[in-house]
Amino acid sequence: MSKKLMICLTAVMFVFSLALASGMAVASDTGPATMVLKAEKGTKPANFNHKKHQEANKCTVCHHKKDANGAQVPIADGDAIAKCASCHNADMGSNRKINSFKAVAHTKCKGCHKKTDGPTKCNACHPKKKK
Repeated sequence: MSKKLMICLTAVMFVFSLALASGMAVASDTGPATMVLKAEKGTKPANFNHKKHQEANKCTVCHHKKDANGAQVPIADGDAIAKCASCHNADMGSNRKINSFKAVAHTKCKGCHKKTDGPTKCNACHPKKKK
């Protein structure tokens, strides 16, 4: 093999390995498999199977941001994912279906669960404490 061909092949393999490694890093950044979602004081936290929801939905079903006109748009690759309550809070406005984390979960999550025969009873997400 010629020296030029070896150098070219080595360079191509190097670039390919960098692309593969960066793709794997992005793919592995999926967050925890399970979470405990906490809302306002006095409410019971909800157990959330993040992995199961990721397997059934695109991330942008839940994770989004607003464009310049205020329309909901998907989070772009590389954008930070903020906590829901960083936007869904009392400062958001008068839309009671989305102006708190609890309201969003009960509107969006329960709405989706009703369409897909998922759990909608309180204790499905908010289990009673064991005595």
